[in-house]
Amino acid sequence: MKIPRRINIFRNKVMEVLTKSVGNSYSILKTDSNRQIEIKNILISRPNQRLGNQLLLTPLVQEIINTFPDCKIDLFVKGGVAVPVFEKYEQIDKIIQLPRKPFSHLIDYGLCWLKLKRKQYDLVINGDKNSSSGKLSTQFVKGTYKIFGDIDEEIQTVYKDYDHISKYPIYNLRHLLEKLGFSKNNKEIPVLNIKLTETEIDNGKIILDTLIQNDKNTICIYTHATGPKCYSEDWWKILYARLQKEYPNYNIIEILPVENISKISFKAPNIYSKDIREMGAIIRNTSMFISADNGIMHLASATLTPTIGFFSVTNQSIYKPYGNGSVALNTNETTIDDWFAEIDRILNK
Repeated sequence: MKIPRRINIFRNKVMEVLTKSVGNSYSILKTDSNRQIEIKNILISRPNQRLGNQLLLTPLVQEIINTFPDCKIDLFVKGGVAVPVFEKYEQIDKIIQLPRKPFSHLIDYGLCWLKLKRKQYDLVINGDKNSSSGKLSTQFVKGTYKIFGDIDEEIQTVYKDYDHISKYPIYNLRHLLEKLGFSKNNKEIPVLNIKLTETEIDNGKIILDTLIQNDKNTICIYTHATGPKCYSEDWWKILYARLQKEYPNYNIIEILPVENISKISFKAPNIYSKDIREMGAIIRNTSMFISADNGIMHLASATLTPTIGFFSVTNQSIYKPYGNGSVALNTNETTIDDWFAEIDRILNK
């Protein structure tokens, strides 16, 4: 049963209003300063089915593991994409998956929520402050300490990158732990990472070598995106022609979406894989990745490949790729010469 988009939008707005105050009355339990706090069982709630949103959760998972190496983490998500994303994270215990289409699987949907009640958690974290389901699930479960994800004005002004969707949950966690008596943590925020294995990376190289069959380094592009984030064919063809002109000593390949769409009319060697880890391993063997803001951009970033993300409608301070030389470029405020200056910086590093 498919819900019309306008009904979905209306439903989301209603849920946002209804859950706006969820968690407002929550206060941290007073603790005995002489008693060491144990945090072993943790739940992260991010009930969203999009690849990008699950990848954006990987820095928080790493932060928790770095802080509590012996912990067990459960994830409350939607759909199955979290399984390959977190496949190599040993501390992930259970992944509780809401069905992607709840109205077609009402019983399964209800059972998933009931699973949340089976366990007592030491720490519960809502991974997105704008998620109504995330807030409700955080309220619903049994947890000693809870982070509902709301903006903390006390720390928002301290960190210039607090708005980033991967970073503010970590800053909120560090703030809570400091209140609980843990030492202040000023370490660098973890980057997105799907933890590709050496075997996966080697297999990715075999696939890439089969596609290009030469020894040159490779630039990877992805020309698709959803809705208004997608740039036109003319835009991409101008960029592609400039890449060919500026970097004749590089291969240029295109990763294709499941829709088998190419904004450069399939002029570059191209490849598609329905296995996101395999796709990531191919990208990992390239020198850089270029795309608009989308889930595959976050996948490239999570392979630790230098990534350029083009933004025109979405807020780059929230979604921009970071780490490993990656950069976000607002195409409303920059020129093609600015873009190629950044490409030069990455390739000549």
